[in-house]
Amino acid sequence: MQRTFGREVALIFIKALVVVLTIIVIVVSLGAFYESGLGVSDGVCNVAVLPVEGEIWPFYGLSSQPLVTTPDMIEQFLSDAEDDSAIEAVLVEINSPGGLPAASERIAYRIKGSSLPTVGLIGDFGASGGYMIAAATDHLIASPMSTVGSIGVNMSYLENSKQNEEDGLTYVQLIAGEHKDYGSPDRPLTEKERELLQRDLDDVHSAFISLVANFRNLPLEKVTEIADGTIMTGTRAKEAGLVDGVGGRHEARAALATILGKDASEIIFCEYEAPLIPL
Repeated sequence: MQRTFGREVALIFIKALVVVLTIIVIVVSLGAFYESGLGVSDGVCNVAVLPVEGEIWPFYGLSSQPLVTTPDMIEQFLSDAEDDSAIEAVLVEINSPGGLPAASERIAYRIKGSSLPTVGLIGDFGASGGYMIAAATDHLIASPMSTVGSIGVNMSYLENSKQNEEDGLTYVQLIAGEHKDYGSPDRPLTEKERELLQRDLDDVHSAFISLVANFRNLPLEKVTEIADGTIMTGTRAKEAGLVDGVGGRHEARAALATILGKDASEIIFCEYEAPLIPL
């Protein structure tokens, strides 16, 4: 009895400690959040660095990946930067293989509509939705060895019906609406359903192509020709007109200096600091 009682006391203490630590983390994070709303610049730097990293999702919690970019995070950061009189431009650093189309589009249009000049810099990845966002910047640079493009849409999945049959599992279809469960991995796709899914894929693909053509001031026919879902290096992306130049932060600094009419030495980056709790 004594050992059991001691164990219960210890568990209560541990639970209380976890609650206290959680409250401390929340308070510190909220403090950082509200402080960030007061300004991006430290009084010296004048170009806000905005990272677009990892997968692009409408909100945190949908992806198992540690790095996720959401529209809310981008919109909050840009609003803070635009409200800070010391910030003169934004460097958007892209390292993303893509994500959901609507979330990527929302971020792209927010960047395109910013009141501040924007320079994009693709590091390792600026593909699919990541490239959609990159294309929205006023001037786009990519590492010569980066992965750029992948202008396409993917809805492929693993179909499990044969494995279910081997495992003795039966898919019981209960739906209201003829195609309500089309795309279920637990039954084969009919030809009609494949046509419906392909129709939607083609619609999103066409919208993606139009967005890139519009943002990059390229003929629609040219973008359509290269929008086959393949990727290319930064060097080939420059040749295709998908980026304006190749390089890294040095070239991005030079581009910002030209846009702002300053010497490169006057371009001082405000490095991004992520909050403890994702926004």
